[in-house]
This record gives sequence, C-alpha cells and structure tokens, in this order.
Amino acid sequence: MKNKPQISVIISTYNAVEWLRKTLIGYKIQDTKDFELVIADDGSSEETRNFLHEFEKESLVPVIHVWHEDDGFQKSKILNKAILACNADYILMSDGDCIPRKDFVSTHLKYREEGYFLSGGYFKLPLEISKSITEEDIIAQRCFDKAWLKKYGLKSSIKNIKLTAGEKRAFVLNNLTPTGATWNGHNASGWKKDILAVNGFDERMQYGGQDRELGERLFNHGIKSKQIRYSAVCVHLDHPRSYKTPESIAFNKQIRKETREQKKTFTAFGIEKKG
Repeated sequence: MKNKPQISVIISTYNAVEWLRKTLIGYKIQDTKDFELVIADDGSSEETRNFLHEFEKESLVPVIHVWHEDDGFQKSKILNKAILACNADYILMSDGDCIPRKDFVSTHLKYREEGYFLSGGYFKLPLEISKSITEEDIIAQRCFDKAWLKKYGLKSSIKNIKLTAGEKRAFVLNNLTPTGATWNGHNASGWKKDILAVNGFDERMQYGGQDRELGERLFNHGIKSKQIRYSAVCVHLDHPRSYKTPESIAFNKQIRKETREQKKTFTAFGIEKKG
C-alpha cells in the first residue's frame, strides 16, 4: 500500500449482494477518500466475489476482500481475520446492510480520541422501502430524507429525529440519550491496538451480542466510550435473520455475564488462540 489510510472500514457480509451493492454506493460518495474498505465475507458464493471484483475496478479507495469457507454463522471469526487485514491504526465497523450517509466516515474520524471507542446506531427501514431505494436515491441522499421516506410509507416516530438532527442538535442529543454507548457492530469504531489488546471477537459466539461483548472487554481494559448515534448516521436495510436462535442468544448471554462478572479484558477464543 502506497499511503497508509487514516481509517479502515470493515463491512461484514454473507450472500446479500443486493444490499451490499447499495451499501457500497454509500461508501463511493463519502466526503473523505482517506480510508480503505475491508469486506469481512462469512463464506459468500462466487456472486459476491465477482461483484466485488467489478466494484474494485471503479472504487476510489482500496478494497480488501477477506473470505473463508462457509461453515455456518462464523461472523466473529471472519471479523477477526478482517481486523488483522486492516492497514490503518483506526478501525470502523459496519455491516453490508447499512447504507452510510456521506459524512459517515469523516464523522468517525472527527470524533476519534485516544482511550475511547465511538458508539453509533442505525435507522431501521421497513423491507419495502429497503427494496425500493435506488443508486440515484443513495447518491442524492434521498434515503436519509425524512419527507422522501414518508412518501414511501415511513411511519411517524420519535426515532425519525436521527435523520433531521443538525450538527449542534446531534451533539446535544448524543449527550442526552439514555441509550448506552456500547460497541455496536453496525456502527462503531476504535483503535486497532485496543481491539488487539482484548484479542478481538470471541469466536465461540454466534448471533446476538458478540459485538457488545467485545465492547465490555474494552471497558474492562480501561477504554471509555463516546456516543455519536445522532452524528454518524446509517440506514439499515431490512431482511430476515434465519441464524438468530434462542440457543445462540442464551449461549452468548452467558459469555457476556462471565465477561462482566470476572471483569475479563481478554478472550482465549479470539484472534490469538490460547488454550
């Protein structure tokens, strides 16, 4: 790599090219180009590989495709591989079903601070609106326009304020929100050295809270968090989650309980294996 990017953006995906295409359009039009895209691919088919090959040809930022064989839901494992592939000192994580507003990456860069990680959220869209969003809608940023979304059936909600808060109001709301500043896999960023210090994600964990557990180890390690849910905005495209099971949720809750109670700062089941 000629120049080390300021930030590496990890995007997780699995056999969802339609949503990934819309997501990556959002990264094509970011107001900064000082980043790289690291695609954490949990075993997608050739369709995803071929799409990324074509996307890379027109991308103005480097694209790194990290892939492993499909072995069921192994998101934690592929994210750990993606972390190691990152060239920047600072890492932003999101998902391949979250379209970023054009200032998404620069907002994370703006608020980054030593000793902290940043906690963002998402604005969830109904399935029908998710399907109807076009490339032009993303480029024109209509998919972040409350009035435009309401024409397509978005219901009135206090949550819609995420789309309308300006910079000053967002700052106030970030400080007033009762929502905890946790590590949220769809919108969080931190220093690579801190993530490596706690050994990345616990690879035993299936769907449900594996991102939060990473954040809890970061807290135990002495890292604090900052809330930016009203400043760093992305819209979440709806889809079913066949990999969400009561068993995985219960198993993950037990691991998180142990992390909190034992104040664990390191997992033996992460990037570096210790057994």
